[in-house]
Order: sequence, then C-alpha cells, then structure tokens
Amino acid sequence: MATRNSPRSEVSRRSLVTAAGAPLLGLSTNPWGLLQRAVAAPRQTKNKQTRSCVLFFLFGGPSQIDLWDMKPTAPVEIRGDFRPVATSVAGIHVCEHLPQVAQQMDKICLLRSMTHNMNVHGPACSEVISGREYFGAPTTDQATEQDWPSTSAMVMRYGQSRGGLPASIVLPWYLQFPGQARRIAGQTGARMGERYNAMLVQGDDKTSQFQIDGLRLRETLPRTRIQRRSQLLDELLDQAGPGGWSGKSIGGWRRHRDRAQTLIERRAGRLLDIEREPTPIRERYGKTIVGQSLLMARRLVEADVPLVTVNWMDETKIDGVNTCWDTHQENFPKLKNLLCPIFDQSFSAFVEDLHQRGLLETTLVVAIGEFGRTPHMGQFSQSSNTKKTGRDHWPSAFTALLAGGGVRGGQVYGATNHHAAFVADKPVSPADLVATILDHLGIDPTQHYVDELQGLNHALSPGQALRDLG
Repeated sequence: MATRNSPRSEVSRRSLVTAAGAPLLGLSTNPWGLLQRAVAAPRQTKNKQTRSCVLFFLFGGPSQIDLWDMKPTAPVEIRGDFRPVATSVAGIHVCEHLPQVAQQMDKICLLRSMTHNMNVHGPACSEVISGREYFGAPTTDQATEQDWPSTSAMVMRYGQSRGGLPASIVLPWYLQFPGQARRIAGQTGARMGERYNAMLVQGDDKTSQFQIDGLRLRETLPRTRIQRRSQLLDELLDQAGPGGWSGKSIGGWRRHRDRAQTLIERRAGRLLDIEREPTPIRERYGKTIVGQSLLMARRLVEADVPLVTVNWMDETKIDGVNTCWDTHQENFPKLKNLLCPIFDQSFSAFVEDLHQRGLLETTLVVAIGEFGRTPHMGQFSQSSNTKKTGRDHWPSAFTALLAGGGVRGGQVYGATNHHAAFVADKPVSPADLVATILDHLGIDPTQHYVDELQGLNHALSPGQALRDLG
C-alpha cells in the first residue's frame, strides 16, 4: 500500500534544486515546473513486478453501435450503413472496416457496458479520465482548479518512477479545443496539485517526431560542457559541511539533478528517437501521428514507465464541430475513410507488437473515448450541430477495448440492449475502470490524499476494481 508524503515538506529543498541545479545543467528554459512534476521522488507502491498501462484515449467519442457493439437486426436508422464481420474468436463480430483488429480479437476484451450520465465533451472527458463525477454544471469544456485529478496525475504522485523517468507520460498532446485558452477538463492534477501533472512528450503530426519542452540543449552548450557542470555540482555538494545543507537536502538535490540529466541523455540519444525503430515496424504501425505515438508508447513501456496516455490526434483536431471521433455530421464517411483505417492499423499493430515482445502480460491496454454515440441517426441529445447523417453524444452505454494486464482476450464483458442504448448486464463506471488501472499498477485506489482546494481527504477512486476480467 502506498504511503503519503507531504509535498510541502520538500518545497525548500526543491527550490534550491531549481536555483542552482538548473543553470548548471544548462537547460534551455527554466525546468522547475518540469522537475517538480516529472522527476519528483518516487512514492512507495505495492508493485511486485514491473507493470505498465497504456491509456489510449479516443477523444470525441467513437460510435459503439457502428464499430464494436453492432446491432445488425435493428432498423436501418439505428444499425446504420456498416456490416459486422467475424473475428479470430468465434461468435464475436466487429465493424467490417476493422479487419486487422478483428484478427487480434483473441487478445482483446470488448467491455461493452461502460456508462455514465455526462454528455458534454469536457466534463465527460473529466469523468472518464479521473473516475469521478463532474464537480459542477457542464458549462465549460475547459480545465479548472476544481477538477478532480486525472489518472495520470494520480500515477505521477503514487506510481513507481524507474530509471530516471517520470511515472506518468502523456503524448502527443494535451487535448484542447481550437480557440479555447485551456486544455480539456480532467487532464491535470487540479485539486490534488498541478505539480503532479504528467510529463508531456509532444508529437509533431507532420513529422511524427517527439520532444520534451524544457529539456532541449542549447545550441551553444555541447554535451561535454553539461558533463563538466555536473562534475562541478558534485564537487560543490561534497564540500558542503555540517554547517551547510543537511545530508537529506544534498541527497534530494543530487537525486533531482541525476533524474533531470537522465531525461536529457535519453531525450538526446535513444528513447525519444523514433527513427531508431526499424522501418518495417514503423510502417506496420502506420506513419500517422497516432501510429507513431503508439509505437512511442511501446518504447516507454519497455523503459518501465508505469502509465502512458496516448491522446488521439488527427487532421480534424482543428474542427470545432466534428473534432477527432466526434461525428455530428457524415458519420459513416468519416469513420470509413479516416478514423477506422488509422485505428485499425495502429491499434492492431500495438497489441500484436506487445504480444510478440512478451510485454502484453504485464501491460494493461485500455482504449476508450469519453462517451459513445446516439443509437438513432440524427438523434438530438446535446449538440444542435447534429445532422441526419450524424450521431450525437451518448454516455448511457459505450465500449472500452481492453487487452493484456491479466485481462482474458477473446471475450465480451457486459452487454447493452437491442439498440446499444442502455447497459443490460455488468455496468462499469469510469470510477471502476480507473480503480482497475490503479490496482493493476499496484496503487491502492482506496488510499487518500488531501484536496488542496478545500483541505478535504479523498480516496483516489470511489470505484471497485474489476476482478472478473481474467
């Protein structure tokens, strides 16, 4: 069981790290916020082996009834244009436009009974990502200090950081609607504390390259000079006598410095250099930012990062009406021509790659959006932008795809009614899913933290970890 450490007890020591350690490292920008969030001292967990989770967030809300919970006997205005196809597991069918995913179904669990009550993007993202009901009225999509902490923030605080890397990484972007000043709700440390925000590894959707802001080396500062500065810092710390800083402060300083330098070395050399991957592997994932982000996620899993969040990104991210998996209009052409081909190639490659490398057993993969889509075509539930050719938001019943991490593949968990409108068996809340992720990572979801907004104690998750997926 994890133990709670008071973050405020380390402020003074961390301030010293910033004041003297950062200039000696020669970082291009002030890395205080990054160091405070990304290389904070590891907390104890109950991990007995290296476990990871990849949360693949399908921003916008994919249509459950058109993709993985199809109802072929329903009227055409409900079942839509697509046909189901057989998978590698007898009796399980998915959309005809997901043929490669269909062949990996023996490793995948279709959890068809996700449900909550929020039909607005931002608050719904918050509910799924944090595992908590939204704190107020759904009047904004943007993050506020009142938000519940994201799963990535919980793991950042209580997860086991290894090898100098942070416990929680997000890529290739933090979700944000065009024209809005702040990221989508639910992606921050919020009331737990912004210093627990996961580290962002930014991806370029044009070049599929990745980088960490704040850890770029200055062009005028060669690596040898960085190394000499590090040696000088060691000498200064060694000369600090009894009248100087405490041994604990010096040890903390060294630990933060070493982790920052590890990040620099890995960033400049191996870890984030996606081009080190063989060309056939990169092509198998697909040369899209989604595919390359999942490939980067696999590299981070190999580097023992506990939680990697991959946020869906495609060319429609700048569309304020039909952003990513949002399909208020032209639902079927967008799924067939853009979304399904990217997902089918990248997700199937990711699951297959983890399996072949022996990583799937200890890596829990969760692919989910913030909600599903309306059972009836053109049905109004939230957005007046919905046309007869589209589907509106629908949180009452939707699907999550799970693989690995002890989850038995080739199964359907839960069920919906004849129109995929409501859960008929084994309902699963976002709280349950978050508790399952935390439990897999060896983090007790019942442990408490102090709410910095109100000074109250809260459990990490009020949900129950799913014990019958194996």
